[in-house]
Amino acid sequence: MRKGKRLLALEGATLTAALITGTSVAQAASFDFSETYDTRVTIDPSFRPDNQNLFRVTVTGESADAPFGLTNFVSDTYGQFNPNTNTATFDANPAAIGIEGEPILSDRYFGGRNELFGRASDMAEFNFEQGTVMGAGTIALTGGEGVFENATGTIDFTQNDTLPGSELPQSFEGEARLDYQVQTPQPVPEPGTNAMLVASAGIIGFGFLKRSRRRKST
Repeated sequence: MRKGKRLLALEGATLTAALITGTSVAQAASFDFSETYDTRVTIDPSFRPDNQNLFRVTVTGESADAPFGLTNFVSDTYGQFNPNTNTATFDANPAAIGIEGEPILSDRYFGGRNELFGRASDMAEFNFEQGTVMGAGTIALTGGEGVFENATGTIDFTQNDTLPGSELPQSFEGEARLDYQVQTPQPVPEPGTNAMLVASAGIIGFGFLKRSRRRKST
């Protein structure tokens, strides 16, 4: 009798698991929000001593009230400055601006248990007479943690900085607005899942009752 109960329970568990597995589908959750960060840009001119117009750039940002705890970010890219137009191109992929033999860099947006990762590509215009820098670009998301696990999507941004002098400095500060468009895959049960689970429970109960009656009659 006990052996029969254990076998029946195992059969019921297998049936229930099959029903649950068979009725789950992947759907995407979307997160669209914006935030403004105080930023600091640091340029490493020693990256290519033979070419001062090629450099590595690190941008850090802070915002105490950022949604989902994304209060900080660090963005690493390679940069190429054009002194004829006073414009610069930045990209996490060195090959995009003609640099060879260097690794692809990345961005990190963090502050708590939720994080986002991506790769930036942008351009900026330097106005040395007015002492300003205006930039814009996009971060292609490559993943995340917490609520953003396996995230895809983009972060579009605009940035305005203040130059401390009339030459390309090694660091300057400003402000950036980030517009997040994030998608994450989420397993969501189909509408028929609950009904099927109830049906499976009924089948298990009926089978158990039927077997019990057979054993009593013998």
